[in-house]
Amino acid sequence: MMIDDPLSEKQEPTFGRAQGLYSVAAQRDHEFALLVVMNFAFVEGKYKGSTISILGRNPVLNDVREMPIIGGTGLFRFARGYALAHTVRFNPIGDAIAGFGSTMMIDNTLR
Repeated sequence: MMIDDPLSEKQEPTFGRAQGLYSVAAQRDHEFALLVVMNFAFVEGKYKGSTISILGRNPVLNDVREMPIIGGTGLFRFARGYALAHTVRFNPIGDAIAGFGSTMMIDNTLR
């Protein structure tokens, strides 16, 4: 499944897009996980033109999921770290809102 979803904070205007793809990686009893390839592309604010790249396993039934940050562009060039995702809302047709937090190491000489 391809994604191109808005990034925003609470009810604020969109400041970027979550773009990429995901596919089913595990379907065992009591487990459902996706393989996620995703970029957070920032289109507004101080990070405009920069991206954060995430690649990893997303066990979607867990309350909090950890996925690796494997790189980025612009102000996030050489980024390494992890993103924590938490499902805020999910409906029966598959629409979801997820909250993300991240911890990264970046090259400060780029600022």
